[in-house]
Amino acid sequence: MEIVIRKIELDDLTALLRLMREFAEFEHLEAYLEVTEERLAAAMFGEGAFVSGLLLEIDGSAAGYALFYPYFASFRGQRGIYLEDIYLAQACRGRGLGSAMLKEIARKARNGGFERIDFQVLNWNTPAIEFYKKLGAECDDSERHFKFAGDAFDSLAD
Repeated sequence: MEIVIRKIELDDLTALLRLMREFAEFEHLEAYLEVTEERLAAAMFGEGAFVSGLLLEIDGSAAGYALFYPYFASFRGQRGIYLEDIYLAQACRGRGLGSAMLKEIARKARNGGFERIDFQVLNWNTPAIEFYKKLGAECDDSERHFKFAGDAFDSLAD
């Protein structure tokens, strides 16, 4: 079995979108998945591209992905990576591949001058929470996640 973790390329977007659909289904968020290959291409490869990603392949077939982008933790004065998504197909879990992907992200981040990786996990996803804690991640329960989206975003911008 050949396992490869590599940078996502433009030709990978169909496979990436398939994996994103699987992830949305796993998280019971299918109704919220609106992204298209065109929007992914613009965010990852267009002018002003700001999203990076890794693809996990097993024997040449896409089996997982991670999407991330830079941010700045102002109070700490640290450059960070925000891990937007990390997903492995069900059949790939429990084999060390999630750890391998996170280690690759951390190596790339550190080599790029970043000092931290931040992310969110759905409250009900206990296996993921335990997995991240086992790797040394800290859970910060002191903050709440907010967003302005849709009409709220448009109203704020008007």
